[in-house]
Amino acid sequence: MTLLHTQTVVVVRAAVVTDRYGNQTRDWANASRTTVTGVNVQPAAAPAHSTERIEDRQTTSTEWRLYTDRGVDLDLRETDRVEFDGMTLEVDGKVGRWPAPYGGVHHVEAQLVEID
Repeated sequence: MTLLHTQTVVVVRAAVVTDRYGNQTRDWANASRTTVTGVNVQPAAAPAHSTERIEDRQTTSTEWRLYTDRGVDLDLRETDRVEFDGMTLEVDGKVGRWPAPYGGVHHVEAQLVEID
């Protein structure tokens, strides 16, 4: 682990269930939680990029980036959430697994978004 990859996150994964109306939805109340150490989470830009919506109600979304150390693959899916520093962040888009020159994964990057 390098000096940059010293943070800990919790990967939250929820199963898809059918609600009483027949809709498919994620069961976040009973989601599994996996603690992952040795990652780096930082704002997506300096200063952190955020957007604000005020049509229905005021919301602010802030983007973050998660990086693993060299040679570390991470079991993270686009349907997961990540808990970090008191925030619950949603994975935004596909998780990037960068290939190593001689096979395997060099590192993983994921775009995260916090929605207030």
